Amino acid sequence: MRIFIVSPVLALMLLLCVAPQAQAVPPIQQAQLENGMRVLLMEAHNVPMVAMKLDMPAGSRFDAAHKGGTASLMAGMLADHTAKHAHTAWADLLDADAIKLGAGAGRDDFGISLTVLKDALQPGLDALAEALLQPGWDEKRFAILKHDSIAAAQKAQEEPGVRAAEAAAGLLFSKHPYGHRPGGTMKSLARIELADLKGLYQRQIKPSGAVLAVSGDITMAELLPLLNARLSGWKGKAAKGLMNIATAKTVTGKRLDVALPTTQMLVQMMRQGPARSDADFFPVFVLNHILGGGGFGSRLMQEVREKRGLVYGVYSYFQPLAVPGPFVITLQTKASQAKEAESVVRNVLTSMAAGKITEKQMVASKDNLIGGFAQRMDSNRERVGLISMIGLYNLPLDYLSSWTVRVQAVTLDQVKAQAAKYLKPEAWNRVRVGPKSAL
Repeated sequence: MRIFIVSPVLALMLLLCVAPQAQAVPPIQQAQLENGMRVLLMEAHNVPMVAMKLDMPAGSRFDAAHKGGTASLMAGMLADHTAKHAHTAWADLLDADAIKLGAGAGRDDFGISLTVLKDALQPGLDALAEALLQPGWDEKRFAILKHDSIAAAQKAQEEPGVRAAEAAAGLLFSKHPYGHRPGGTMKSLARIELADLKGLYQRQIKPSGAVLAVSGDITMAELLPLLNARLSGWKGKAAKGLMNIATAKTVTGKRLDVALPTTQMLVQMMRQGPARSDADFFPVFVLNHILGGGGFGSRLMQEVREKRGLVYGVYSYFQPLAVPGPFVITLQTKASQAKEAESVVRNVLTSMAAGKITEKQMVASKDNLIGGFAQRMDSNRERVGLISMIGLYNLPLDYLSSWTVRVQAVTLDQVKAQAAKYLKPEAWNRVRVGPKSAL
């Protein structure tokens, strides 16, 4: 199965990976097909390859109630075979031209990705159009993919991180569309029928509201005729748009324990963070880097691991979505040390919420963020991930080229204001996964 799913942590890392100098980032060019699909292109002619990702508002939040995993199963089906080519023949067709084609679903988005050598661009686009417009819906392949997904979900129940993520999603978002993991659970996957995939496809896989992000050895003048030749017959508007979603109700101070036969304890604290369009996104971004997103230089790592040796690792991240998504702190430690480790985390939150953040810490974090950008944007696939995010959430086209300036412009007062808003420990919820005797 060719399927590509971006985890929240990886999505955040992709966001971090942008070049440090504005002039080093090629401009994003924009066009629109007559059917309403936006095309965003960043030219990169150093390597004869082209990568693209077609993103649509059709992620897991569009799954029907109690059928979490529908969008992910649909991704598996569209990448697995088509109406013209059965599974084996489809794999052979892709392999013949070294075409890398995949599909995946996040909370907001559903994407089909393509990476291909420039010489094989036309057959690559043929394959993308075929997967998109001629789904096979083979019942036997659906049964196999569904069985495999259920088996994977069952195996995942042995993973503390998966159990914590499931519990956290339900606790933080309850009946909200973000209230389940994109991959679903054993129970939700078992309820899904092929008709559910077809229904989601018919409602949401439409060109109006879709964004095709492209990076590589091609110009817009070359690209548009190739797209029009293959996608001009694709018509329609999604039943629900990206912003057709309410903000989840705020949940604070909730605690939930999940028993798992292990000697370790995973502690996850969470609350709602900023939305992708939040005006204070960059101050929160810098704040998170100081808190736990900056590796060994972060406050949490210094206080919980380096000074006290209580954890193997501790980090924080937030997932900005159409509306506020999760803001998460995760640590793993010996069960006997979990309470002490959590207490230290809460002390760090209290301190930072009270404004105990120095100019030196902020400058070091900004320098680290900016300096790290130069190591990325090297691959077309990384660029495409960022460009599709810009298109899907309707961010300014200069978002990448102005990124460094925006980070540099963050002030200490702004960071402290966001710390006071987000880091008060009583506002955080907590999930623990570990041995029953220690819960």
